[in-house]
Amino acid sequence: MKVRRSARPLRWVAVREVRAEVPLLVCLAVLVALLTAVAAAGPGVLDRLAGRALASRLEQEQQVEPGILFSARFEPADSADADAWASDLAEDLLPVTEVIANAAPDDLDGGLVHDSTRVELPLLRTVAGTGTGTGTGTGTGAGEVGLGLVYASDAPGRGAYVEGRPPAGSGKRVEIAVSTRTRDALKLRLGQELPLSPGALENVQATAVVVGFFTADGAGTKSGDAEGAEAKGAGAAGEDRLWHEVPLLAGPSRFPPRSAAGLDWEARALVAPGTVTALQAQAGAVLTVTWGMRLDLDARTAARFAGERGQGELQRLLVRYPDDARSVFCGDIADFGGMFCEIGPHPASTLQHSTHLPDALTDFGRQWRQGRVVISFALASLLVVGLLAAAVTALLAVRRSLDAHRLQRARGASATGLALARAVHTAPAVLLGLVAGIAAARSLPGPSPAYGQALLVAGLVWLLLPALTWHALRDRSARTGDGSAPFAAGRRLAVEAVVLLLAAAGVVALRTRGTAAEAGPDPLLAAVPALLGLATVALLVRCYPLPVRILARFSARRRGVVALIALSRAAKEAPARALALLVLVVTLAGAVFGGFVAGTLAEGRREAAGWQVGADASYLGAHRSPAVAERLAQVRGVRETVSVRQLRVDPTSATSGSRYGIASLVGIDGARLRAAAPQSPAARALDAAGLTGPRPGTDIRVLATGARSGDRLTITLHGRKMPLRVTGPLPDDVLQDPALGPLRGTTPSRERLLLADNRDLTAIGAGDFEGSSLLLYGPHLDVQTLRSLVPRAGHDTAVGELRIRSEEQADAAADGMISVLRAAHTTCTALAVLLALLALVLELLLSAEARGRTTAYLRTLGLGGRATTGLHLLQLLPMVVAAVAGGTALGLTLPALLGPALDLREFTGGPAAPTPHPDLLLTAALGAGLGMLVVVAVGVETWIGRRRGLGAVLRLGRNGD
Repeated sequence: MKVRRSARPLRWVAVREVRAEVPLLVCLAVLVALLTAVAAAGPGVLDRLAGRALASRLEQEQQVEPGILFSARFEPADSADADAWASDLAEDLLPVTEVIANAAPDDLDGGLVHDSTRVELPLLRTVAGTGTGTGTGTGTGAGEVGLGLVYASDAPGRGAYVEGRPPAGSGKRVEIAVSTRTRDALKLRLGQELPLSPGALENVQATAVVVGFFTADGAGTKSGDAEGAEAKGAGAAGEDRLWHEVPLLAGPSRFPPRSAAGLDWEARALVAPGTVTALQAQAGAVLTVTWGMRLDLDARTAARFAGERGQGELQRLLVRYPDDARSVFCGDIADFGGMFCEIGPHPASTLQHSTHLPDALTDFGRQWRQGRVVISFALASLLVVGLLAAAVTALLAVRRSLDAHRLQRARGASATGLALARAVHTAPAVLLGLVAGIAAARSLPGPSPAYGQALLVAGLVWLLLPALTWHALRDRSARTGDGSAPFAAGRRLAVEAVVLLLAAAGVVALRTRGTAAEAGPDPLLAAVPALLGLATVALLVRCYPLPVRILARFSARRRGVVALIALSRAAKEAPARALALLVLVVTLAGAVFGGFVAGTLAEGRREAAGWQVGADASYLGAHRSPAVAERLAQVRGVRETVSVRQLRVDPTSATSGSRYGIASLVGIDGARLRAAAPQSPAARALDAAGLTGPRPGTDIRVLATGARSGDRLTITLHGRKMPLRVTGPLPDDVLQDPALGPLRGTTPSRERLLLADNRDLTAIGAGDFEGSSLLLYGPHLDVQTLRSLVPRAGHDTAVGELRIRSEEQADAAADGMISVLRAAHTTCTALAVLLALLALVLELLLSAEARGRTTAYLRTLGLGGRATTGLHLLQLLPMVVAAVAGGTALGLTLPALLGPALDLREFTGGPAAPTPHPDLLLTAALGAGLGMLVVVAVGVETWIGRRRGLGAVLRLGRNGD
């Protein structure tokens, strides 16, 4: 009778083999899915991040005024004065508004929208508090007021009024509405009548009636007229834009006593469009209407224009658009000051325009090129760490199946056949991961994924296990160590030399060529993190065993063998830890580099904002508007003012007649600056040279760059020669003084600088200076009053420019590009840390068997549980310390290594490169986290070792140690 062999044991063997392969297949599928998703979505993610940064930059640039401003002058209508009240200016302006809006390029996908239409009348004079109201009696007398009337399509609607109503569009009287702050300051009442007399707007005699008080806090709805309906599209974020552009609508400004203007207050009030045309007809004045167009791009359109080519296309569209709007409005008529066009019944000039968007796009493009370096470096580091994690996974799989493969090799199987079998077994998992990664990339909005990159990454991960399997089985001498040690050492030296040369060549090439301008992967930039990581690991593996061996020798003199054995094995196994070191070094370097860049940019923007302002606030153009400068100096909270002036000069030597060179002669109120900012280098230099004291003689005393004490120079101004006497060289730190920042940042840069005290420059007229700034010092400036005197909107340059440190620093902190860089690098760092933790755990599992045998040997000799834990910890500690030191050092030196490829000054501005500010908290957290991981791994390994018998570890015939 034939006995049939049961198939159950064979089935159990097959099931056991499949179950043993499941963790490997799952790990490979997850790694392939993650890496292919990153590789496929990387270019699209860069485009979307660029779009987010561009949209944020456009929003920030248009906070204080629309990006494109059109204006046209118009005369009174050709009708009798009796019909002036019947004219509806809002209806007359609506067709022009539609023409301007419809001329927007179609390629912008509706991103260029109408923001507002405004007409401002010149100042009229009135006396607040003396008129009579409906049963309210006589006011308290706030004094003479300069009142400007404004029609704005984006004026607040009825919901913003706390009392009364908006000015009516019909009726034959001047109705005005003011803010609650204006009401309180001028002591106005609802229904009060204010007599209007000529001021800057002549030939006007009328009476204004206060019909409403609104809040200027940005709340409320827009007006409901035809123009206001379009203005609602600007959204809630733009509701308070009117108060920024016309701050006197939000609150009045007080004149200093005995002002030359003869006024006590200056304020603005809202009026109906019919009031504008009626007063214009009465005065016979030419008024100016301004249309604001806002560039508000959605995410998809912004991403399309964020690249190098897209920015050029957007620049061309913005340059062509004003000409198209002007041509549609009034034909191709050159502007010679004539009224050849029409706005309803009003003769009008052709359209004029102003915009700062092209300059903003140029700055954005220059900065985004540097931003792409940071983000691309983070993506490249993430891919490198992922591939290393896949390599560790493959090594662990090879180690666990090595005995079975050796047995198959002994039975005649070839190394190539076994490698191909491993490739076939892992192909389904890799294919599943590839499909999942591509699906994840396709689910993201934006352009189609980069399928080629995904296939390349998936192929690399797939081929790692077969390649390592073939390498482990190709020659028995490689496994038994029969090779010659000198030849092995020579090969190692050759490999290390090649790695160092490749890393140096990659850095030099990147510094020389820079990064690829077009969107998409940059192979050189992707290779540099891996090359630098390999170079760092090569140096670490050579260097860190030396101090470990020294510590081992010292520990040999003490009682106990734990430290000696652990440190000796750590030094001996340093080359075997190269892969784990590489994972940790690349991860830590990328994280430290990202924190370093983010911290440097944040602090650099704050420092640059301080340089651009120069003080707590500064007023540029003070020599053109001395009355405004006087009023700014008397605002509440201003503790000290310092005048800084600059003149372009071409000095010659008074002795030899040789030219000194084109220079900037800067005058400062030295004594006042010393009192306001004692740490100012310019103030200290002037005081040390004695230039703040009495002036002996008529020479202008200066500190000069490139000159010696006692040199005499001569400058010529309007045919009159002025002598200059150099009292000493100009210290280098004066060039970085923030007090000089406002002027040096807005005037042509010159290599030579002459510094003098303003008391020596009294012979030079105020109109001769090319620039001037009034520095305002005070810890608690009244920003609202300052802005009521000088609006932040930049289209009226005749008033000058007021910069306030708190506003500039707030803008720097809210820069969307910095936020994008932080978010991208934080995400990449988080994923890289997770992959690094996975790789480290797998590496610990890979070397756990050798440590377990060593521990088992020592346990047979009486080693206790605490000593076993200490042995494991000391054996891994040198590698962790080396990884933290190497990764941190590489991350901190990367900005210097990249050089011109990463110029952080493009982000910050300022007189010099920003001061480095590494993120010490992030670095400490990463190092501490790595240490905690090792401690936990040691604890788990010790616990497992206690539960495992010695026979499970000590086996005859094994030489893996």
